[in-house]
Amino acid sequence: MEKLRINYPIIVEGKYDKIKILSVADACVIQTDGFGVFKNSERLALIRKLAEKDKIIVMTDSDGAGKVIRSHITSAIPKDKLIQLYIPQVEGKEKRKQSPSAEGYLGVEGTEADIIRRLLEPFASDTQLPLRTEISKADLYEVGLTGGADSAQKRDDFAVSIGLPRGMTPNALLAALNVLMGREEFLETAKTAIDGFFRPL
Repeated sequence: MEKLRINYPIIVEGKYDKIKILSVADACVIQTDGFGVFKNSERLALIRKLAEKDKIIVMTDSDGAGKVIRSHITSAIPKDKLIQLYIPQVEGKEKRKQSPSAEGYLGVEGTEADIIRRLLEPFASDTQLPLRTEISKADLYEVGLTGGADSAQKRDDFAVSIGLPRGMTPNALLAALNVLMGREEFLETAKTAIDGFFRPL
């Protein structure tokens, strides 16, 4: 069956949830890494930034932990930018796990693909997002965000200019940028935001 095309970012808890979503949909899927989102200001800042551009879909597990994570995200995002999707509360155990979760319910990863598909179908689009060239580590180096004595300060200044937090590592910044924009947009943004910018040859 052809995958759904979802142009809204989808927020899930873990990598196996992401794998399940991507089995039925072409979409940008962001992991909270469970409760990691509580102490990962970079991840929450990325979610906030995505919500500035468009609505986001939140699909966490139907247990208590999932509700807490959902609440944390929804408290940080304007209500009109949220699409809340809920999986059914079904008792069971994911195949890869030796024992059920604390509450004994299946998470997103254990939910049948047909159910995930039905939840996402109302938000499917016939319009494909334009293909983008990914930003590379070499691009960060060429504009001075890595490899220089003042690169950390430049990363901080650039991150703040696009609504991300200070203190991001090069890898964290690169991952966030590739969710937010393509290489061409990055270079245009860097041209005005970074002192001493120069375009790669």
